[in-house]
Amino acid sequence: MQVLAIHIAPGRKVPARSVESVEAEAGAGLVGDRYHGTKHRHVTIQSQEMLNLAADELGQPIDPGATRRNLTVDEGHIPTRPGSRLRIGDVELEVVRQAAPCRLLDDWIAPGAARAMSQRGGSVCRILTSGSISVGARVHLPAQ
Repeated sequence: MQVLAIHIAPGRKVPARSVESVEAEAGAGLVGDRYHGTKHRHVTIQSQEMLNLAADELGQPIDPGATRRNLTVDEGHIPTRPGSRLRIGDVELEVVRQAAPCRLLDDWIAPGAARAMSQRGGSVCRILTSGSISVGARVHLPAQ
């Protein structure tokens, strides 16, 4: 599993922009993202495989940036159990909770997008160790 895309948004209603790499700051979040400096919502992670399933249900493609998740991995299931840990390169993350799809997805993507993303929205994590995350970085999940 590897990082396929990285998106950050400096503000609440500002479109997410695609970047090749981002600095992850322990205890703070992704530098340049609207959630940088929050207590627990440091980074959101989703799987392209789950996006593809949602797109099939919706009947149209879903751009990873339109979901406003920070990191999109190429395949697999993202752990959703609070306390689960994963590592992206040298950056260690801890799952805080499952990421619920925002109802605004129906406006941003298409009617029914939020429903299609249900149980496929990935996870909200806190950053435990600082480092750089780049497109192509390997993602290491806990043993299942």
